[in-house]
Amino acid sequence: MTTPHRQQWFHYHVWVFAVHTAMSLIDAAPRPTRSLDVPTWAQAFGLTRIDNPDPDTIGLLGPAPDAFDRDYAMSTDLAEPVIVAHLLIDGVEPSPLLIDGTHRLYRAWREGVPQLPAYLLTVAESRQVQQDRWLGPGRTWRVGPR
Repeated sequence: MTTPHRQQWFHYHVWVFAVHTAMSLIDAAPRPTRSLDVPTWAQAFGLTRIDNPDPDTIGLLGPAPDAFDRDYAMSTDLAEPVIVAHLLIDGVEPSPLLIDGTHRLYRAWREGVPQLPAYLLTVAESRQVQQDRWLGPGRTWRVGPR
């Protein structure tokens, strides 16, 4: 029997992802890790600019420089796999989204580590851990305006 994971959430636009639930799904259905390309993902997440932000640009994705704990990032375990969910968007292939491991990704990029181990969630698993931020966990409809 596995120990329950501490509650951990990843927020992305209008969605919240229950990382602890993702970890439980991975425990229940073990899978091999895949390689995550650190330079590509660090660039996409805006981590390559976090130490020297350009005030004239707007980042598309990633943490705000003033809300990111660099000291914690440099203490993370790079052997612990990150978690990538897959968002299903009508009419296109499922899109990958890093939902756990931003601090590990930053450390790997800073240290020149080319790849990190990653667990990939299926679209179905991703839907299980994805919540609508406006609705809240377990709700399926809205009451009134936002």
